[in-house]
Amino acid sequence: MHERTGMTRREMLGVAAATGAGLVLGRSALGETNDSGGDELNVALIGAGTQGRNLLMQCLKIPGVRFRAVCDIWPFHQKYASAILKRFGQPVSVHEDWREMLSKAKSLDAAIVATPDWMHAEHAIGCLKAGLAVYCEKPMALTAADARAMVKAAREAGKVLQIGTQRRSDPRYHAARKAVSDITHVNGHWNRPGRVEAGWPRKYELDATVLKKYGYDSMQEFRNWRWWRKYSGGPIGDVGSHQIDVFNWFLDATPACISAHGGRRDYYKEGNCCDNVLAVLDYPTEAGTVRAFYQAINSSSFGGDHEAFLGDKGTLVISQNRGKGHIVREKHAPPAAWADKAKREDFMGQQAIKLEAEFDPKIPTHRYHLLNFFAAVRGEAKASCPAETAFRTAVTTIKIRQAIASEGKLNLGPEDFKV
Repeated sequence: MHERTGMTRREMLGVAAATGAGLVLGRSALGETNDSGGDELNVALIGAGTQGRNLLMQCLKIPGVRFRAVCDIWPFHQKYASAILKRFGQPVSVHEDWREMLSKAKSLDAAIVATPDWMHAEHAIGCLKAGLAVYCEKPMALTAADARAMVKAAREAGKVLQIGTQRRSDPRYHAARKAVSDITHVNGHWNRPGRVEAGWPRKYELDATVLKKYGYDSMQEFRNWRWWRKYSGGPIGDVGSHQIDVFNWFLDATPACISAHGGRRDYYKEGNCCDNVLAVLDYPTEAGTVRAFYQAINSSSFGGDHEAFLGDKGTLVISQNRGKGHIVREKHAPPAAWADKAKREDFMGQQAIKLEAEFDPKIPTHRYHLLNFFAAVRGEAKASCPAETAFRTAVTTIKIRQAIASEGKLNLGPEDFKV
């Protein structure tokens, strides 16, 4: 048993077998190298909010990773994250400004960027220029220009830039991608209940001068930044990045045409981001145009989230929800030899074949993606969502938001997806 991960070597080998060691894991993740000394990676966390701490907790279960610094403009976040790390035997230096952190925290190998969307480019580029590999949360950036600058910074630095669309490292999604062919249509949605306002302890309220220094007009904007377009990519950037990335990945294409509509309900009194979006994307493929439909709703959780790939012989449904993973064959389709031995389940009132994939259900998708990132930093694997790949998804989601703003349709060409 590995003392720091709580995972046996056999379990780690199971992860490698499920995903392909060359894709996701390296020797360090399998416990084949010494966790102390030269193999240990020194990591900084920039942005210690809910998602930052989620990534932090996953990293604590990965061998050979040690936090050295935490950066956040809010003392409440600083204390929260540093207290967790101290409890796990990893005391860190704490910083308000990321520039100060880079100047004072020495011997860093990598940074995890989990700040609000609008700061991703600045923080990622700054860390890359300082010689650090970067794991950056999605969306990559709010503008195509910023996303291009991130790709160029990674190229110039010769460092890994991994974007947090973690389905790219999920063994279930790799199994699903191998199972689909002859796709004619794609359907995806992510429906969530109404937004809950994020509050804050009044004794930790940031001073107005500090908020202004870092670009916020109020504590309300700082805590609920996802509600404002100047800080957030809205639901398309937040949840759509994951699913649109899967569309691009499974189809091995980028859309040539996008039409989209979105709006807000009156009961959200503050902010100006859409809380409901519907987009149609046309993908040119060798077999013909594949039309994809995407929906994100922030007022109802009905239907949850999944992606469906439809063909004339059947449909494959896959989701981050590990209870969803089914193949539904059309009645006229010829029987598949392997289907007789597959587990059959009812899915949406139809006889479905459960998608089989070897994976460890105890390992969350985020950890698979972080395992891949650190293996790539060590040169033991290829990053599953590197800068160039993430750029194409970033452009797609940015164009959807532009189509919503123009209340029309956008035609796209190859030049839109070139750095």
